[in-house]
Amino acid sequence: MVKIQEAIVVEGRYDKNTLAQIVDAPIFQTNGFQIHKDGETLALLRRVAEARGLIVLTDSDSAGLVIRNYLKKTIPGNLLKHAYIPDIYGKERRKASPGKEGKLGVEGMPPEIILECLRNAGATVLGEDVRTTHQITKQDFVELGLSGGKNSSFLRKRLLKELSLPEHMSSNAMLQAISLLYSKDELEQILFRLEKQDG
Repeated sequence: MVKIQEAIVVEGRYDKNTLAQIVDAPIFQTNGFQIHKDGETLALLRRVAEARGLIVLTDSDSAGLVIRNYLKKTIPGNLLKHAYIPDIYGKERRKASPGKEGKLGVEGMPPEIILECLRNAGATVLGEDVRTTHQITKQDFVELGLSGGKNSSFLRKRLLKELSLPEHMSSNAMLQAISLLYSKDELEQILFRLEKQDG
């Protein structure tokens, strides 16, 4: 069991059950899109975020993205950290068939992947050294062709797939995630490798 300083918000009770077996941290749920109409839960999440920080851990499908973006708009960004699970196709054991987009949600992720996602988001794991982040800027994205160019959208999609990041990430979310995971030099090497593969 890994003890985490921040609270974590997930979409539903199965996500919460999965997470509770892996981490020792307060875990809240949005109950899917209910959060849009639930002012009390939203107010509680704001207070928790102010008190100890809040990590958003939603599924990587389009519904998860809508919920994540709603929380981004309603809770100050400096109080939030974003953990992104990779796009892994399959179905959860309790379900008869895969979800609409065919991807595993938080509840279907192996524990080691969830912990890696939380660490990559900058979670404060008690008893471990705080991870330092490598800041990649919007200007770096422009210089590397990931933003502002005619092929930027294609290149971002290609890079998301290569790095096993959710395909629905906005360029700003992508910048934040990549900045936590890679240095500018590492990112340049990955892009160079992709360019060689594409010929």
